[in-house]
Amino acid sequence: MNLVIVESPAKAKTIKKFLGTNYEVVASNGHVRDLPKSQLGIDIENDFEPKYITIRGKGDLLAKIRKEVKKADKIYLATDPDREGEAISWHLTKTLKLDEKGSSRITFNEITKNAVKASIKQAREIDMDLVDSQQTRRMLDRMVGYSISPLLWAKVKRGLSAGRVQSVALRIICDREDEINAFVPEEYWTLEGSFQVEGEKKPLIAKFLPASSDKKNIASEEELKGILKELENAEFKIAEIKRGERQRKAPLPFTTSTLQQEAAKTLNFSTSKTMRLAQQLYEGIDIKGHGTIGLITYLRTDSVRISEEADTFARDFIEKNYGSNYISEAEEKKANGKKIQDAHEAIRPTYTDLTPVIVKESLSRDLFRLYQLIWKRFVGSRMSPARYETINVKLEAKGYKFTASASKMIFDGYLSVYSEEEESESSAMLKDITENSKVKLLEFDPSQHFTQAPPHYTEASLVKTLEELGIGRPSTYSPTISTILARRYVIKENKNLYVTELGEVVNKIMKEAFPSIVDVNFTANLESLLDKVEDGSICWKTVVRNFYPDLEEAVTNAKDSLEEIKIEDEKTDIICEECGRNMVIKYGPHGKFLACPGFPECRNTKPYLEKIGVACPLCGKDVVIRKTKKGRKYYGCENNPECEFMTWQKPTDKKCPKCGKVLIEKGNSLVCSDDKCGFIVANK
Repeated sequence: MNLVIVESPAKAKTIKKFLGTNYEVVASNGHVRDLPKSQLGIDIENDFEPKYITIRGKGDLLAKIRKEVKKADKIYLATDPDREGEAISWHLTKTLKLDEKGSSRITFNEITKNAVKASIKQAREIDMDLVDSQQTRRMLDRMVGYSISPLLWAKVKRGLSAGRVQSVALRIICDREDEINAFVPEEYWTLEGSFQVEGEKKPLIAKFLPASSDKKNIASEEELKGILKELENAEFKIAEIKRGERQRKAPLPFTTSTLQQEAAKTLNFSTSKTMRLAQQLYEGIDIKGHGTIGLITYLRTDSVRISEEADTFARDFIEKNYGSNYISEAEEKKANGKKIQDAHEAIRPTYTDLTPVIVKESLSRDLFRLYQLIWKRFVGSRMSPARYETINVKLEAKGYKFTASASKMIFDGYLSVYSEEEESESSAMLKDITENSKVKLLEFDPSQHFTQAPPHYTEASLVKTLEELGIGRPSTYSPTISTILARRYVIKENKNLYVTELGEVVNKIMKEAFPSIVDVNFTANLESLLDKVEDGSICWKTVVRNFYPDLEEAVTNAKDSLEEIKIEDEKTDIICEECGRNMVIKYGPHGKFLACPGFPECRNTKPYLEKIGVACPLCGKDVVIRKTKKGRKYYGCENNPECEFMTWQKPTDKKCPKCGKVLIEKGNSLVCSDDKCGFIVANK
């Protein structure tokens, strides 16, 4: 009898159906050993040897697996095909004492009968470079978390935590928040003209084209008026007509990062939900008429490679169902300076002919929507580009130019399967227009605009940024975001991520006391070192030996500096209604609050409303700092809900000389709270 050990019961159930009666398949339910929670778990004096213990609650499960091990002639470790999966297999060999039993490591990128059976023929030894890379990541994270978290606890008074990647992610979000708060909008104008072209029924709408190539818009109303004055009664003529054809290429198949981004954008899924559903699709689902099968390939990957077999099968499917003219000429290759994790394939359906329509009945709504997205993206990636007929017309008068473009789809290509954001198309292709056609100005349509602050991060855009900066890897994006949300350093409202008061405090301490830990380049460099451990070019202990002394020095310095600036509970003049003491300001999971210093005898607490020294412009009472239910900071009247005044930006006691509205602080400027007014003055 042969024994196969996997991580999850769902995966075990799927594989068991492929292997038959000679194989027993059991699940370890994830990791079986880890560093102890109660201590650092790394022997610093003994050259950083990790101290692993069996995870609490796994004893009975391991006892059952040991019984199966004794009965087995051959043992196959079939955990996931990445660093973490390799580490789980290694921990299993140690816990189950498998070395002498001739255990073999098998990996497969998809849970299909062919892939699983082929992997058994290609069984190998455990790759210790992969294990060491994962082990190094775990130890670096443990060193940072266990060294810095107690200092945050001492400083902010509650069970906070710091993490090697989560602290950088928090800093990125905080930096964007600072950018937004400091952003001063600038006025600009656009000008469109409506023209009647000889022989055409519909008017042509053309945009003003500034003379200078580095200037996109009209800077002020004065400049606009000058242009309009010069163009009074001007005769326009056609200066140039360009006809052509353009292609819109199919997107590459999904990686972990692009799947998380697209699922957030089109399905409104959080990164954690996307990964949870993708895991189910990978491990196997009972499909009517097909039994339990894995529907997609492995979900943690930054590769866009597709196996030749899958590529051929997809092209055959496209030819049969859409026609040979829909097949792309050759597979797209993505240039990528980074190491591609474990030479995986992209995320794709395991069977292209299992279309979303066929599996719909067997899947829940969300599983179906995610599978459909993956299936369409993969099939679309093997298809030819969409083609458009284009025309660009330039109109001229008195040296000023206006431009109009239109396009019309002439071949839908991959868009017949995978449609992205709708592209604005003009059906009026001006087929009869020539450079000799007469044009007549009907009217001008000027519009005032103000430049916009950079947008708040969403989960999707944060994942994209982390990937671009080389921070974390496919398996870390989702847990990183989940952690900062769970700690309430960041909250999510309408897809946007906002920093809470607590997050601001933690980020400030991390930047002051541990600048290297929250340095983007430093963290990205560590990721590349972990890749070098994985490919065997650096010893894992070298990475740890070089990292720890600097961390230890930073922690020692931080302890001293934090002790010097340790904040005592700030007394207020607010009297506790229950015992008469002056209440104090404390920090909690949601930020500052008022508490009685007589705790535990008196347990009275209440919200802390911090005054900013500005009178409410509506009722004259004090403006205070408030928080939404989720913890996002805003400014509102202390007389709420009777008075409805609120603003996200800090208000001042000054009024706008143009419109009379409140001026708000933006960086080093005071800006009118009414976006349409546009008044700005330096904040002295």
